Amino acid sequence: MNQIKWPLLFFAIASAACMMGIGIAISFRSFLGIAAAIVALIVVMGFGFKTKKKMREQGLL
Repeated sequence: MNQIKWPLLFFAIASAACMMGIGIAISFRSFLGIAAAIVALIVVMGFGFKTKKKMREQGLL
């Protein structure tokens, strides 16, 4: 059975939360909130992909 990759799970949940934040900001018609959530999503997903690449290079995946 495969082990859970906790850092990747964290990044996946954080990315989903940022996507939900975009929806919430849209419902409040907050352009600042929409922009902040999009930037947060890009940052979180970027760190997630960077972590996955690093883990792959170390042979952990």
